[in-house]
Amino acid sequence: MSRKFARVSGFRVVLALISVTILAGATTVHAQQTAAPPPPPAQQPPAQQQPANQPSSSQEPSTEEVGPVRKPKVKDYKNWTFNVGGGGSLTNGETTKFVRGGGGIAAAGVARNYSKYFGFRLDFQFDNLPLRTSALQQAQAPGATSYVYSFTLDPIINIPVTKVWSGYIVAGGSFFHRSGKLDSSTAIPGSACNPFFTWWGNCFNASLPLNSKFLSASQNEWGDNFGAGVARKIRPNIEIYGEFRYLHGTHSGITTDLRPITVGVRW
Repeated sequence: MSRKFARVSGFRVVLALISVTILAGATTVHAQQTAAPPPPPAQQPPAQQQPANQPSSSQEPSTEEVGPVRKPKVKDYKNWTFNVGGGGSLTNGETTKFVRGGGGIAAAGVARNYSKYFGFRLDFQFDNLPLRTSALQQAQAPGATSYVYSFTLDPIINIPVTKVWSGYIVAGGSFFHRSGKLDSSTAIPGSACNPFFTWWGNCFNASLPLNSKFLSASQNEWGDNFGAGVARKIRPNIEIYGEFRYLHGTHSGITTDLRPITVGVRW
């Protein structure tokens, strides 16, 4: 009887241990199944590879705009041009009757150029007016001096032909101051004027003044001029030029007409 009870008690103890073991394992499995899995680690987005010709984002973009490089324009003319020259003058019109050709001249001028082709030119010129022998006979004088100062203001049109040769044309208004003096004269004051004294400019009411002041004369005339010239470059900034002009002035029907030929230097 006692052995039977001992077997039953031992069997119960073993059964209880097995049950506890199974229950503990089932609890562990249930806990593992119900536990939330940890979140996966955050993935970083792959870095974008920038093209080689773009600046890095760590570098500040340049604010300076780079435009096309322009070459400076080379100026092919000078703002100011100067000239001096000399030569001889031919006569024309009424002046030919009293003045022989070949009187010496001296000239100087300055031009303000606004482009390679156009500008304005101001000139001063002195013309000697040697009287003809026939004019001295009419004046009854052994000798005389006569000359004219002229000022001309003209537009000038430059005509480049080659790198060495060029031409130009001038035309515009003029002012003349003509003066003269007879060495002496046997003409009688108050007598009738002949054509020379009329052109001379000291004839009043068709007769010579009674105060004998007809020995000297002076008069101002307004007129015009036109001409042309050619120039040849001999240095980078120096040219020699030749010029022909026609000058015409008038006052109270008295005229002065000249055709000066000038050779000089421009720079």
